[in-house]
Amino acid sequence: MMPETAKQRVGDARVGRLATVTPEGRPHIVPCCFVLRGDMIYSAVDGKPKSRLSLRRIENLEANDAFALLVDLYDGEWSALWWVRIDGHGRVVRDEGERVEALHLLTRKYPQYHAVPIPGPVIALEIETWTSWP
Repeated sequence: MMPETAKQRVGDARVGRLATVTPEGRPHIVPCCFVLRGDMIYSAVDGKPKSRLSLRRIENLEANDAFALLVDLYDGEWSALWWVRIDGHGRVVRDEGERVEALHLLTRKYPQYHAVPIPGPVIALEIETWTSWP
């Protein structure tokens, strides 16, 4: 897949699967909403029901900043299948200006955030590599 196509598909996607590594070295993967901006992906702990705002993905990134984000399309028509995996290093956003900008971008992509505000932390995922198929 051409790099421009991979970026377009990721940018348009509504959900991805975020993989992080636990402090014990085990993989941890969860679906997430996100927004792509240049070579950065932002995601946040939003207001959808959760048992707590201090989620495992946050704890994992603070202990080991490696991540992978998988965005894909599965279809019964197999000629339409594709996937894009992004690897890099993540961090919890501490700068208030960057956090506000990320929240603005997320709210613009997901209008649901107008009704269900984002109360939790924002994470920034710095992209190092793109891998895609086909």
